[in-house]
Amino acid sequence: MKKYDYLIVGSGLFGAVCAHELTKRGKKCLVIEKRAHIGGNIYTENVEGINVHRYGAHIFHTSDRAVWEYVNRFAEFNNYVNSPVARYHDECYNLPFNMNTFTKLWPDVFTPAEAQARIEKEKSGAHVEEPKNLEEQAINLVGVTIYEKLVKGYTEKQWGKKCSELPAFIIRRLPVRFTFDNNYFNDRYQGIPIGGYTQMIEKMLFGVEVILNCDFFEHKREFLAEADKIVYTGAIDRYFDHCFGPLEYRSVRFETEVLDMPNFQGNAVVNYTGAEVPYTRIIEHKHFEFGTQPKTVISREYSSAWKLGDEPYYPVNDEKNGNLYAKYRALAEKEPNVIFGGRLGQYKYFDMDDVIVSAFEMLKTL
Repeated sequence: MKKYDYLIVGSGLFGAVCAHELTKRGKKCLVIEKRAHIGGNIYTENVEGINVHRYGAHIFHTSDRAVWEYVNRFAEFNNYVNSPVARYHDECYNLPFNMNTFTKLWPDVFTPAEAQARIEKEKSGAHVEEPKNLEEQAINLVGVTIYEKLVKGYTEKQWGKKCSELPAFIIRRLPVRFTFDNNYFNDRYQGIPIGGYTQMIEKMLFGVEVILNCDFFEHKREFLAEADKIVYTGAIDRYFDHCFGPLEYRSVRFETEVLDMPNFQGNAVVNYTGAEVPYTRIIEHKHFEFGTQPKTVISREYSSAWKLGDEPYYPVNDEKNGNLYAKYRALAEKEPNVIFGGRLGQYKYFDMDDVIVSAFEMLKTL
């Protein structure tokens, strides 16, 4: 008889939900994590009394009431609303594109009708019937001014390529609102766990055996012999030793520093959309929880090319990688005792609420 019903590889949100729910159903689970901490990329650490999002900002948002009620079992959420600011040279604009943005871009625009007319005029002046790249697609959607100031530089830094070299499908739509509303998300529920995400994951994993600093692949044979089934949340191509070649990702590098001042930028998220600034945005972590600490912590984010050994963040979901993933997915379907889940296991970008929904869909099949 094997020692565990389930071995769960990875202690991020997907793995933690699975571990909690399976344990609740009487299954014996072991969670292994290659990092020195639980939580995956939503891990938060306390620095100067501030909960720092070590792997980039994570703002929980959903319109699914059941998901919202579920996460509130493990944490009390505050009323943080994501209202990022875009800085272009010496100008600041509100995001998403809304009436606050338009009235600053065009001093003679004051009403939604005037803003809509201006955007339509710009779009029609540069319209391309069949856009062949991201630049043409973006201008078709929002016109030249918004594209040049708020889309072009940021997107090129994010992807490491010129917009004219990126496929059009990357931007299927750009959110445009003709109201004075700076709330980035349209979802009904939104907030940050008071005390950080790590505490939330700790409660999910209460009563579950967890081993940190443990690389599944260094002990793969032993683990396979100890568990009936595996929930694997790592990279799917890594599980199969990259036999078809590695899938592609974009990575992110963070420069985090403590500043001896109470307030650096006045907002949690400021995007830098000019090409002359090497980072994509600066996060000031204390504003996620309305902090009043005497110091502040900021993180500059640099989008970077990914190579084997780097931390993968964003799947490159183009046709080439889609075809490659399909090959790995076919191999995965031949592994009846291994469930591949999460952003890396399914090679798909998930918002946090989507991760929870995906985990529950998987649990139904077990």
